[in-house]
Amino acid sequence: MVRLSMVRLTARARLALLQTALVLAAGATLAGLTYLLMRRRAFFTHLDPSGPDPSGTLPPMPAPAEDLRAFADRVQTDTLSALLTQAALALIVVTALAAMLGWLVAGRVLRPIRVISSTARRLSAENLTERVPVTTPADELSALAGTVNDMLDRIQRGVTERDRVLDSQRMFTANAAHELRTPLTTARTAIDVTLDGNPSRAELLAMAGDVRGAVEHMQRVLDGLLLLARSQAGLGAREPVDLAAVAAAALDAAQARAAAADLAVRPRLRPAPVRGEPVLLERMIGNLIDNAIRYNRPGGHLLVDTDTAGGRAVLQISNTGRQIPPGQAETLLEPFVHGQQTRVRTDSLGLGLSIVRAVTLAHQGRIAIAARTGGGLDIIVDLPQKSPRH
Repeated sequence: MVRLSMVRLTARARLALLQTALVLAAGATLAGLTYLLMRRRAFFTHLDPSGPDPSGTLPPMPAPAEDLRAFADRVQTDTLSALLTQAALALIVVTALAAMLGWLVAGRVLRPIRVISSTARRLSAENLTERVPVTTPADELSALAGTVNDMLDRIQRGVTERDRVLDSQRMFTANAAHELRTPLTTARTAIDVTLDGNPSRAELLAMAGDVRGAVEHMQRVLDGLLLLARSQAGLGAREPVDLAAVAAAALDAAQARAAAADLAVRPRLRPAPVRGEPVLLERMIGNLIDNAIRYNRPGGHLLVDTDTAGGRAVLQISNTGRQIPPGQAETLLEPFVHGQQTRVRTDSLGLGLSIVRAVTLAHQGRIAIAARTGGGLDIIVDLPQKSPRH
């Protein structure tokens, strides 16, 4: 029961009790030492009756040895008794004062902690802007307040990042559902319209073509989503890959499309070796070149540059095209964004640059995208040439 009642005491009460106990122990020790010293002095005086009286006064007149000894014993007893009584009273008064001062001091010392506690109780996931005031001078309590504020900053950043990720995931899910629902709607409409009556062979073939096109579109969407998920899941085995060789192969594969669009291709391919997953790197560079051709303008140009700098392999792709507002360039890295102010239907899925960013991040690389002054984009991807150590 005693231990339970002590546990229920507040920190202020425990601190005040501790201070009071320390004062009481120190006072009792001081009184006990004084008493022992006085007894020691009285003992030596008792051995030498000719010495001064313990009270500090001399006897009024000489007396026989027996009377002097009895007088000394009586003075000794009275003095020690008075000392104990006065010491006990003084100790009680000092202990009471120590208890009151200890309570006040404990409250003042614990005030910053109460402020921290009340601030923490007011905080929630919807309100993380309030901070604990840091007192001066710099001491343990101000350090505690600073630590709590740093923790709140990290929590706020985490909650903000969580909300951003959740919003991005909701947007991604909605766009993916829309991208898959559109070809399904197209296929169903074609089937309903064609089978409403007695369709001819030509109408059935046209319906089959529409359904096949819708299925192919859904397959491209699913392939892009799977590749995006694979890129975000991390890499498997890493192999030596030269970005220059991969870019040269991608340009060869896109040569006919570039010629049909009347584009001037300007490759400057210098060795840029890295260690990574070849399939993902090929898809990354292929998507960049495909995007640069798809959104270019007739008679424009396409620049593909590979090199190394500071222990990193650098890939730069620049293309002409329509004018893009500078603030909109970064949004092109989001899934299902086609570079329009509003989401529109195109023959592109809007996953190309999202996959590029995912592959870049999977290789611990960096990607920078900027709108060109005359139209088009500048995209720079740099990857570490050595595999990061985990």
